[in-house]
Order: sequence, then C-alpha cells, then structure tokens
Amino acid sequence: MDRFNPDNRCDAECPIKKTVDLIEGKWTTLIIRELLPGKKRFSQIQRALGGISPKVLSQRLRMLEQNALITRTVYPTIPPTTEYELTGLGQRLKPVLLAMAEFGEQLPAAD
Repeated sequence: MDRFNPDNRCDAECPIKKTVDLIEGKWTTLIIRELLPGKKRFSQIQRALGGISPKVLSQRLRMLEQNALITRTVYPTIPPTTEYELTGLGQRLKPVLLAMAEFGEQLPAAD
C-alpha cells in the first residue's frame, strides 16, 4: 500500500493519521522533544515549556502515558518526586521530530 497515494482513504487505520492523533497539538510534540535527552521532572518540563499550564501539562503527560509513549516514576519522597521518561516507542518519534526541526529550519522567519 502506498501511504502517500491520495486515492487511499485516510481512515482510522491510516498510519499517518494514527501518528498525528498521538502527537497532535502544540504541547504534545514539545513535551516529547523535552524528554528526548532523558528523564525530567514535572517542574523541569513546565519551566522548559514556558506558557503551559500545570493542568494542560498533566493532561498531556497522562495521555502520553496511556498511549505508552512515556513512563512515569513516582519516588517516595516528601513531597513525592515524579520523573517522566520516553519509552522505546516514544524514542521512535525522534526521527519524526528531527524531520520537523529540519523542515522548520527551512521556513522563513516569523515576523
């Protein structure tokens, strides 16, 4: 099957649609980008993504965890320390994000 053939319907089984459904949204791809180098705590991710609310960050992290793209580890400290890390499946998004970065570098500067 040719994934880029415009005659093919883009239904629920379309591999591109399935990927877009997982990573769509401004914050989701940026969270994945932040986790590519390794584990980070909630506060580190939030600081790196200036402008994201704690509520939205929690929702996106939960969604990524439910879709097996990240793991969450809670340490029994006071207050509890929580770290997030990409799974093997999540790491497989690295070439996708690198392609997005390469494409973005070719775009004209925003005014």
